Order: sequence, then C-alpha cells, then structure tokens
Amino acid sequence: MAKDVMCEVNNCHYWKQGNNCGAEAIYVVSHAGNMASDSYETDCKTFKPQDL
Repeated sequence: MAKDVMCEVNNCHYWKQGNNCGAEAIYVVSHAGNMASDSYETDCKTFKPQDL
C-alpha cells in the first residue's frame, strides 16, 4: 500500500497542505471496465468538493 498519496486538487475536501491526500481510503475506477491503459482512463471516486 502507498505510504503517501499525493493530490493536486486543492478544492477537494481531503486535500492537505503539501499536496497530500487526507482520506482514510482511496477509490479509483476505470472508464473501460476492469482494465485501463493509462491514468487518463481512470477517475478518483474519493473526490468530494470542499465546503467553501
């Protein structure tokens, strides 16, 4: 398991200083079923907009 999860989406609820993700778990899905050829074919479903 990854020790550090980096995130540059600073309007995410889980974004922390230094571009770190503060979520307890990360959920990533593929656009093409169970397989993906590159990162462009995936999405982070953990994203939650920050309360402004």
